[in-house]
Amino acid sequence: MTSITSIRPTRRGVLAGGGALVVSSFALPEAIGRAAAAAAGAVRPPLLPSQLDSFIAIGTDGRVTAFFGKMDVGHGLTTAITQIVADELDVRFEHVHLVMCDTATTVDQGGASNSTGISEGAKPLRNAAAEARRVLLAKASQKLGVPAERLAVEDGIVHAKGDRTRTVSYAELIGGQYFNVTLDWNKKYGFVMEVTGEAKPKPVRDYKLVGKSLADVMVRDKVFGKTQYASDVRRPGMLHGRMVRPPVASAVPVSADKDSIAHIPGAQVVQVKDLIAVVADDEWNAIKAARALKVKWSDAKPPFPDQATLYDYLRTAPTAFANAGNIFGGRVQVDEGPINAAFAKAARTIEREYEYPLQSHASMGPGAAVVEIADGKATVWTGTQKAHEAKKGVAAILGMTIDDVRAIWMPGPGSYGRNDAGDAALDAAVLAKATGRPVRVQYMRDEGTGWDPKGPAGVMQMKAGLDAAGNVVALRFKARGFSSFNVLPSEGDPSDTLAGMLTGSPVKGRHNFGVPDNAYEFPAKYAFWETVAPLLERASPLRTAHLRDPQGPQCQFGAESFMDELAHELGVDPVEFRLRYLKAPRDIAAITAAAHQAGWEKRTKPRMKRRGAMLAGQGIGYSVREGTIVVTVADIEIDPRSGRIWPRKFTVAHDCGLIINPALLRKTIEGNIIQATSRTLFEEVKFDNRSVTSVDWATYPILEIEDAPEAIEIVLLDHPEIAPSGAGEPATSQVGPAIANAIFDATGKRLRRIPFTREAVKALLA
Repeated sequence: MTSITSIRPTRRGVLAGGGALVVSSFALPEAIGRAAAAAAGAVRPPLLPSQLDSFIAIGTDGRVTAFFGKMDVGHGLTTAITQIVADELDVRFEHVHLVMCDTATTVDQGGASNSTGISEGAKPLRNAAAEARRVLLAKASQKLGVPAERLAVEDGIVHAKGDRTRTVSYAELIGGQYFNVTLDWNKKYGFVMEVTGEAKPKPVRDYKLVGKSLADVMVRDKVFGKTQYASDVRRPGMLHGRMVRPPVASAVPVSADKDSIAHIPGAQVVQVKDLIAVVADDEWNAIKAARALKVKWSDAKPPFPDQATLYDYLRTAPTAFANAGNIFGGRVQVDEGPINAAFAKAARTIEREYEYPLQSHASMGPGAAVVEIADGKATVWTGTQKAHEAKKGVAAILGMTIDDVRAIWMPGPGSYGRNDAGDAALDAAVLAKATGRPVRVQYMRDEGTGWDPKGPAGVMQMKAGLDAAGNVVALRFKARGFSSFNVLPSEGDPSDTLAGMLTGSPVKGRHNFGVPDNAYEFPAKYAFWETVAPLLERASPLRTAHLRDPQGPQCQFGAESFMDELAHELGVDPVEFRLRYLKAPRDIAAITAAAHQAGWEKRTKPRMKRRGAMLAGQGIGYSVREGTIVVTVADIEIDPRSGRIWPRKFTVAHDCGLIINPALLRKTIEGNIIQATSRTLFEEVKFDNRSVTSVDWATYPILEIEDAPEAIEIVLLDHPEIAPSGAGEPATSQVGPAIANAIFDATGKRLRRIPFTREAVKALLA
C-alpha cells in the first residue's frame, strides 16, 4: 500500500511548483519535485513571522500559495481566508491555495480556538498579501518603466492604467523565487501575533470577493470521499496501538499478564510507568489484544461521589480559586463596596440558581494520531485544533527539542475546543518511542466519549436588587464550578494529557471559569467566578477543559434565564425589559431585528398557548462574545405526554462586523444552533463512583434528525466599517436560555437545570 503521507513538500517546492491545492501535507502534484530541483539554489528565509515568505509564495505559473497557522474545522475558514488573500493580491480565487497548520511551513498563529480564525488569524495573511502586492508593483514599475501608482492588477497581471499592451505577470516578476522582504512583527506567537508591512490593506469598498457567498472549497473532496483524515495515515512498518484504561479511574497498573495475549499474532504489551497499552501490526489484532489483556490494577478507592450530589459539591466544596471577571491571569481584587451599598438600599431582592452539567465533545469519531521517530526527529500527524502545540507536547514527552519535531494537521472528526485528539498524539508518541516503530493510536468510542476532557459543570447564582419603582439597581452574578483549565485547551504541556499524567508529569492546577458578556447597564453590576478542586486530580475521565464557547452556555443560561425571571416578576415584556437596560446601538438593533423576524408577541406573563395536544412557547436569549452580538428566539412545542421538547424554529440576529462570506457564515450559525440544542436537551456526562458511564451514543445521547428544528431563520447584520469578529462560537450560548424561557412561556413553570430531558419536563408538568 502506498503511503498517503510519503510526500513531504518544502516551501521551495511549493514556490516552484505553482502552489498546488494543499490543505495538509499530502495531495501534491508530481510536478513539484521537478520544479523544486530547478530552483534549489535559492536560500530559504527562516520560518519567522517577520518574513513575508512565511505567508505568501508565488509559483512559476503565477498561482499563489498562502501559509496559514490555523486550520479549518468545518466553518469554511479555508474559503474565507482564500477570499481575503485573493482580493488583496488581485488574483482569481481559484488561483490561491491554502496550506494549513503544518509546523514545517506555517508559523504558529494559535491554531483554531476562541473563534479567532477571521478576527485574528486573517490579519497577518491580509497584511502579508497587501505587502506582497506592493512589492510586486514596485518590481513591475521597474520592469515597465511606469510609476507604481499608475499600475493596476487584474488576475495576477500587472498593466499600466489605460494601456493594457504594457503588462507583466506575477509569475514573470517573482515566480519560483523568494520575496526576502521583512515585516514588522510584534514578537508574539499565537492569537496575538501581528505582522504589518509598508502597504495598507485595501478599503472594503475595493473588495471584489470578500462579502460574496463563494462555495466552501473543502466540501467537494469530502462529498466524493477524497479527503484524507488523520485516521487514514499509514506509515511503512507502522504498528497499531490501543490504550488500556483502568476500571476504577484512580487505579494504576501493577502488572500485566503478557501470556493473556500470546495467542494474538504480533501483539505486544507496552508499559511506561502508569501508561499501559498494546500494539500489533494489524489493527484488529490490537483491538482484540486490548480487550484480552489481563491487568492487575492497584486497589484504588473509587474517586467519585454519587452523581446526584454533584451540584451540592459545587456549592459547598472549598474554593480553589476566586476571581472577578473572566480574567486568565493572577488574582484580581475588585471593590465590592458599590454593589453591597446598592443592595443595602434596594426595596427588595430576587435570587435564583441555575445548574449546568459536565458535557463531552462526543466527536463523531474518536481521536487518532500517528507518530514516527526516525534519525533523531519525530513527525506527528494529528487532527488537533493546535498542531503547533502538539509539536511542543510531543517534543517534551519524547525529550526532544522543538526543532526536531514536525506536526502536520489533517482533518479529523471535528473538535470544538479540547477533545481527545491531543491525547491521542502524545499516547502515540510514547508508544513510538517505546517500540522504535511508527505507531498509530486510534481510540475506541468508549475512550473518546468516556475519557476526553469535559466541558465543566457549574452553578450560576444570580441576585438582583430592585427599587420601589421596580427598576434594577444592582445585579450580581456568581459562577462556581470546575475549572476549564483543569487541563489547558491544548496539548503543548504533557501535564495536560493522559500520557503526561500517567508518565509522571506534575499536575499544574490552573483555574478559569467565566462571567456573562453583554451590554446591559445597571447602576451597580458585579460578576465573578470561583472554581473548586477536581474530583480526581490526575488522569481523570472527568478532566475539564474548553468545550465550544467555553463557559458561555453555562454563564448565559444563568444570566439570560434570570433576565426573563426579572421581567416576569415585574410584569414587563421580556424584550422590552432587555431593551430598557441597553444603550449600545448594535445590541439594541440585534434584539429588535430578532424579535421582529420571529414575530415576537408581547407578553407580561406566560402565554401558555396550545397547538392541539402540544404546548407552545417562545423565548429569547442574547449575548456578546469577543465583539460578536447574537440574539436568538426559540419557538418550541412540548408534548406533555412524553415530555419531548421540539424547538420548531430558531430566529437568529447575528452581528459580527464585516461579513466575509454570507453563505458560510449562515452555515456556521446553523451549526452553532444545532449543537447547542443538543447540549441543551440531551447532553450530560453520567458517572458512578468508579468512572464515567457515558461512553457511547446510547449512554450519551445527542440530537438526532427528528429533534432538529424545522427552520433556522438568520438575520445577518453587516457592518463593513467594523473589523470582523468571530462566528465559530458566539451563536451557541443563547440557545439554552432561549429554550428555557420558551418552556416558561409554554407552561408557566421554569427549568433551571440543563439538560431539559423528557424526564425533567414530565416532572415539571406533574
